[in-house]
Amino acid sequence: MRLNSKWNRRGFLATVGAIAASIAAPRKMFSSSAAVPSSAPPSPAVSGFGHTGNPYEELGVTTVINCDGTMTTLGGSLLRPELEAVMASAGRHFASIPELEVAAGRRITEMLKLPAGYGALVTSGAAAAIQSGLAGILTGDNEAFIRQLPDLTGMKSEVIIQKSHRNPFDHQLRSTGIKLIEIETPEQLRQAVNERTAMMHFSNFANAAGQIKVDEWVKLAKQYKVPCMNDAAADTPPVSHLWDYANMGYDLITFSGGKAMRGPQCAGLLIGRQDLVACALLNNSPHEDTLGRSQKVGKEEIIGMVKALELYLNEDHDALAKEWQDRLAEISSELTKIPGVSTSFFTPDIANHVPHMSITWDSRVSLTPEQVSKLLRTSKPAIVLSPAEDRPGLTMNSFMLQPGENKIVAQQVARILREHSA
Repeated sequence: MRLNSKWNRRGFLATVGAIAASIAAPRKMFSSSAAVPSSAPPSPAVSGFGHTGNPYEELGVTTVINCDGTMTTLGGSLLRPELEAVMASAGRHFASIPELEVAAGRRITEMLKLPAGYGALVTSGAAAAIQSGLAGILTGDNEAFIRQLPDLTGMKSEVIIQKSHRNPFDHQLRSTGIKLIEIETPEQLRQAVNERTAMMHFSNFANAAGQIKVDEWVKLAKQYKVPCMNDAAADTPPVSHLWDYANMGYDLITFSGGKAMRGPQCAGLLIGRQDLVACALLNNSPHEDTLGRSQKVGKEEIIGMVKALELYLNEDHDALAKEWQDRLAEISSELTKIPGVSTSFFTPDIANHVPHMSITWDSRVSLTPEQVSKLLRTSKPAIVLSPAEDRPGLTMNSFMLQPGENKIVAQQVARILREHSA
């Protein structure tokens, strides 16, 4: 497709104008009294593909009971009915995406009660938020620099990261053209900061692994006058993390929308300094000739993310945690009837901070955790319950289980363990 540079330039300037208007004259958006025009077409009845209510099975794809949680490879989370309704309404209208992004960001900022000078942007997931956030730091609002990425000529070119915080998601940082500088100690950090340093990056789930903790990292960034980002993609609950790191002073924070918030899987949040968030939007879809053009988030997903956040903030999180723990306890009571089988409970300190259960067994069960996992995946109904990465046996959580599925899981796991018991 031929690039329409005139339209791209017009869109870029329109976004700059929308951002400036937002900062200069904040106003109430997304009024609850706004009526849907009578000309909006009604939702059609489904015929043909999808008429059964399970389009996955129509394609020959097996649906699964999810004991692993909000995994991207399983589709994240399930949308609430209220969310589906709002997104369907959004799909019946057209709107300026840059204007919508600014308005949605304003509403999110209000809901989270972010510090003065902070804003928000809906992105196509936390990974896109990482890339666009760094791109905004590198380019500012310089249109030539935005078109130029990942060629960093004339820009800063290094991002400092703790060695223990390296992970596959830092590919999003590297995609901007920067070089990652690994450090381990505060002294190494001091020596690494120079005129080429664009940002300091923190992987929140690796907080315990690094020598420099989350609160100290941001203090050092302020000391060296370097912007810092915190990738907190899967780090709700607790719900307070949505504002904790902004209150600490992190310049940018990223979250996945399709995890515990149960927003669209292809949505996420970039929260941070309003100037940096604005520059991130300039590096993002729908603007052409930008690094983030491929990171498209639709109008329906932007609206859906706002609604998902509203619903998430209004939940009784203590009651939910108890419900998830009760589900695990019910499964445990069935499994521990089998000789040699034990269970234990824990909650990760950070990332997927919800009740988990370990399932272990002794030599009386002649299967490895990998074998049990495979048998569950090929059972009917199929169940995804994986071996633990850092502990023996199988590990599961229950916060993505649907009503009644905990009983199915208990029955299926117990059946397999009994069938292979001495």
